[in-house]
Amino acid sequence: MTEVTPYLIRAYHQWMEDSGFTAHILVDCSNPVVVVPEQFIQDDKIVLNIASTATQSLILDNEHVGFKARFSNQSIDVYIPIEAIMGIYTAENGEGMFFERKTATETEQPKPGLTLLD
Repeated sequence: MTEVTPYLIRAYHQWMEDSGFTAHILVDCSNPVVVVPEQFIQDDKIVLNIASTATQSLILDNEHVGFKARFSNQSIDVYIPIEAIMGIYTAENGEGMFFERKTATETEQPKPGLTLLD
């Protein structure tokens, strides 16, 4: 089954853009696939502005969020897998959504409980 998280991220991002708010995401940088400027990571987390005015070539797809942005006057390609995004919220009032992290056992399909009857 497809995860709902990327759809919620896109919906909140669109609502924030339409409302004139600045969209930010909170990212879990302990995920080894995350590509962000390391000098801005604090406690294995980073907050990134993903508003259209702060990014170039923004991609919000089902597997990742990606874009180009300037950090300390240097252009950097950012890559964040969806499972590393902890939340999306507005800078102006904090409204948005935070996502629960699923463990490996929670993402596995449940096994059917069948009983053999004589």
